Amino acid sequence: MSQTPKHDDNPCRPIHIKPVLCAPAPTDGPGRSALEICHTRLVVAGALFVLAFLLIAGQLVDVMELKSPDKKEARNKGAAEHVASGRADIVDRNGVLLATTLDMPSLYANPKQISDKGRVANELAQIFPELTAEKLIDAFDKPNLSFVWVKHDLTPRQVLAVNALGEHGLQFLTEERRVYPKGNLLSHVVGFVNTDGKGMAGIEAGLEKRIKSDPSPVRLSVDTRIQFILRSEILNQMAAFDAKRGFGIVMNVRNGEVLALSSLPDFDPNNLSTSTPDQLYNHATFGVYEMGSVFKIFNTAMLLSSGLATMDTKFDATNPIHIGRFTIHDDHPQRRWLSVAEVFQYSSNIGSAKEALAAGIPRQEDFLGKLGLLNTPKFELPEVAAPHIPSPWHEVNLMTVAFGHGISVSPLQMASAVSAVVNGGLLYRPTLVAGEDQPTGQRVLSPQISDEMRRLLRLVVTSGTGRFAAAPGYLVGGKTGTAEEVANAGYARKQLLSSFVGVFPINDPQYVVIISIDQPHGNKSSYGYATAGWVAAPGVSHIIERMAPLVGIHPIDEDSPEIRRALMIDMPVPEGRKLAAE
Repeated sequence: MSQTPKHDDNPCRPIHIKPVLCAPAPTDGPGRSALEICHTRLVVAGALFVLAFLLIAGQLVDVMELKSPDKKEARNKGAAEHVASGRADIVDRNGVLLATTLDMPSLYANPKQISDKGRVANELAQIFPELTAEKLIDAFDKPNLSFVWVKHDLTPRQVLAVNALGEHGLQFLTEERRVYPKGNLLSHVVGFVNTDGKGMAGIEAGLEKRIKSDPSPVRLSVDTRIQFILRSEILNQMAAFDAKRGFGIVMNVRNGEVLALSSLPDFDPNNLSTSTPDQLYNHATFGVYEMGSVFKIFNTAMLLSSGLATMDTKFDATNPIHIGRFTIHDDHPQRRWLSVAEVFQYSSNIGSAKEALAAGIPRQEDFLGKLGLLNTPKFELPEVAAPHIPSPWHEVNLMTVAFGHGISVSPLQMASAVSAVVNGGLLYRPTLVAGEDQPTGQRVLSPQISDEMRRLLRLVVTSGTGRFAAAPGYLVGGKTGTAEEVANAGYARKQLLSSFVGVFPINDPQYVVIISIDQPHGNKSSYGYATAGWVAAPGVSHIIERMAPLVGIHPIDEDSPEIRRALMIDMPVPEGRKLAAE
């Protein structure tokens, strides 16, 4: 009798499902052997399929990347024409980027794979306006040519436009390119590289080994902010006086570091194709010039340091000096005996020549040599010139060198030598590389003579030829220099080099600022004068006023008793006599 299954009232009771098992594989006999043979065949077949797929994939890569004529030749061509630079970045003293290397796409063509060369050439000419369809067609039509460079260093927008053409015969390669974010601003300092990534000028060439061997950034002493100020003020003075060139340097007198160096006209290192030889020429370090009366700084320091004279010693400046076919005269003749201080204040050529005669040739040569004015300066830039000095050194040279004629030096040498005269008498090697350690200077002048020279430089600005260099609150001292330029074995009277060397603060010097304006022309505001006091001195004043807050120098009361005592020289200008700005 069958029983009816009981109903399970518990819905949560687990349900057990009995699995259905396959028949067990035979453990021996013919069945076991057949199964093992099947397993082996499956494994072998699977391995063969995997191997086949790998071979096919490899062939695809080989065909697409290695055996494609355009890729293979492009790689070879690119390797031949471009060497990876591996160059370190260049930064200013505050870490501002001045030079770096970027990966840039370049476009090439395989004419064999271009079906309609005329159409492609026209479309490329629209993307790259500097290219012409005619030149591209000529390049594409050369027989048996499978590689043609179309354009280097494409922008992302240009890459997108080329890709939109959908032309298989146009391909890209990645190249390294040296980029200069500040453009013209520091072109003569940083320099540039060639297409192979080798430094050809500036720091890029001067520190080539360091830049190539050490990946850490090269930190320069220049300050981009001060460089901008120097360059802009030189441009202003060039424009105001319709000058041909201008150049200048800002130097720390306490360690020789160059904070700014500009030579105008300059160039854009990112685009050298439009640069002229004059733009590429660094007049601040590679140019040598007769600097005129600025040299009286060294003549006076030489005389005082020799012990042959004091500030009160007088020299006869009554009449011009005639020597051979030369005549030495004063631009602001006083026609009387002048003290050493007055010779400097009135910038007397006659008085300076008499001072040099008292010192003699050997002493003059020795002193200028100690200041580094007779030898090629050691500097990080390769563009450094040797001075032009008298040979042999005759008596006429002795006199003319006293006021900056018959000897040519670079503005770099001037800045370095003036720094030594005012900083207490220590000569530092000029440098463009920022350093943490204070360098050791070479003593060339006593602190006492350096102090006297600072007083004289201040006198030039307060009551001499450099009054327009004054920057209220910053105690500027300095010296004007106007020189006729050498031309055709003589001098061109209407071609002047007008320079001013400024030092501030003169009671405790920190910086030298020198600018030179080449071939200026007088204007209405200068009453037709193109001399240094009118042309260069105002530029130095503006530079100092703009840069002083950036270097932490605060204005002070120039009339305070302490300052007056420190810089006072009792030398009133004679009544009724006006002194033109030299």
